[in-house]
Amino acid sequence: MPCDLFGFCKYETNKLVRIQSVRLGSLKWALNTAILVVICIMMLWNRNYQQFDLVVSSVTAKVKGVAQTNLPGVGNVVWDVVDYSGPSQDKNSFFVVTNVIVTQSQRQGKCPEVPSKGRLCRTDKDCEKGHWDQQSHGIQTGSCVKFDVLKKTCEVSAWCPVEAKTKPPRPALLAAAENFTVLIKNNIRFPAFNYIRRNILPEMNDAYLRSCQRTGDPLCPIFRLGDIVREAGEKFSDIAIEGGVIGIQIKWDCNLDRLSRRCLPRYSFRRLDEKESNKTLYPGLNFRYAKYNIVNGVEERTLYKAFGIRFDVMVFGHAGKFSFIQLIIYIGSTLSYYALTTVLIDWLIGTSCYSAEVGQNYSEKKVEAVQDKQKCILCVSYVDENNIRLVKRSQKKSLQDVKPMLVQPREENTGHLRAVLSLLQPDANADPKAEQLLAPKPDPNSSPRRPAWCKCDRCPPSSLPQEQLCCRRSDGACITTSPLFERLVLCRSLLEAVLLYRDPLSPLGDRGGQTTALRHCAYTQYISWRIGVPHEDAHPVIPSCCVRRVREEYPSLDGQYSGLTPARMASMQACNNGEL
Repeated sequence: MPCDLFGFCKYETNKLVRIQSVRLGSLKWALNTAILVVICIMMLWNRNYQQFDLVVSSVTAKVKGVAQTNLPGVGNVVWDVVDYSGPSQDKNSFFVVTNVIVTQSQRQGKCPEVPSKGRLCRTDKDCEKGHWDQQSHGIQTGSCVKFDVLKKTCEVSAWCPVEAKTKPPRPALLAAAENFTVLIKNNIRFPAFNYIRRNILPEMNDAYLRSCQRTGDPLCPIFRLGDIVREAGEKFSDIAIEGGVIGIQIKWDCNLDRLSRRCLPRYSFRRLDEKESNKTLYPGLNFRYAKYNIVNGVEERTLYKAFGIRFDVMVFGHAGKFSFIQLIIYIGSTLSYYALTTVLIDWLIGTSCYSAEVGQNYSEKKVEAVQDKQKCILCVSYVDENNIRLVKRSQKKSLQDVKPMLVQPREENTGHLRAVLSLLQPDANADPKAEQLLAPKPDPNSSPRRPAWCKCDRCPPSSLPQEQLCCRRSDGACITTSPLFERLVLCRSLLEAVLLYRDPLSPLGDRGGQTTALRHCAYTQYISWRIGVPHEDAHPVIPSCCVRRVREEYPSLDGQYSGLTPARMASMQACNNGEL
């Protein structure tokens, strides 16, 4: 099977139109240079020539600091890291207590519940034994007892006395935590490059860590809590009252190329929780814990409601290393930007900013209109009209009856017109016998049967709709009876001269081949005479009566004709290329 059927043996390429212009050439190279500069800057800025890998990290934190507070009913209390760090540390975060509500000497027993909305009672009937809810400090015993002189509440089995305070002290009791410090140790790894790093750099020794301060060294891994809160845009004394959540962001943007190796952390801070207490239900951050002891053989506890700041350490980043494959991919993806030069120059040529003549010439050279095969436009001319009709080819309706989609004036073929004028000049040496031969001949085969679509009584019947075309639009004489038809279309000496003009060294050939060439040349002569220069997207059609007359003058030896084969007549081709 031929490989052409699969299209494997074909190669297609774009058509180029080269315009010789200093202005356009200079503009082209200026735009290409600008695009190249932008591409190179973006490649170096974004490191598109590198392969990237995301960071994998672990974080530990060590808080240091000591503070002394005066707790109501307790006295002076010294707080160290065990006291203010909370009962546990979460992964990648640490907690520092900044305020506290203390309830001392709680024992298991029965005591009145704290009065609040809906918790007051008058009699024992108002208290349900065994009842509790989310706001209860214990389980009700069913008794209504005095809380103070004015109020009575339900008695509960709980750690007594129950916690009575709900609002934290102002100012915060541990406001001195602002001067605490934290050492953050961050270990990272980029698996794709097997690269390991930590934020405590190799050149940092023990003496450096004891004296470094973030204000003078952005790489120092030791942070003052007050500085962290301040860089997050908050005031430590305000956030310390009810607590909150602060994010510590560590960004690693590493370049692992040998010539430009760089892998250092960058720290930034921001508040993560809602800071507006009056707009937030349950603002801040707090939790409860207790310290237990035995007094006179009875277990007691001190309850702490701790308010504080949780610091979440978030590590993100990536590392890049040169990759030839990524460089090739980037170059391939940026080649399309050079099409902007073509688009801009094409637009410039098509606008009034440039010469209209150059723009039209450029458009004709670059753009070629091609009609769909299913949409065949035919070019028709009638002897009793001075216009050219463009009609769509129909498979069912006679071409004579198809309504035109466009009517336009006929464009004369000036070369053919000059030939006609020279042919009509009187010749003193003209042979009378030759003139007699050029006289119109009567048609002996004229049939009385006239097709319904024929207007000149000389068209032969045809079953093909595209061949059912007469030389006239209305009834009248046929164009084949005109002496000029004989001179311009059928004259053998003229046709032979045209053939020799096109190919001076063409062989005479056999009789059948010469007759075929003369017949095809006669068709071309008729088109040049009656249609002129056809529309670039239309196919000229010769009337059926004219085709019959030419075939009678130059018949086929075997009596076979190819019939109407639409072909674009953009230029006059050789007569023996095929029958229209």
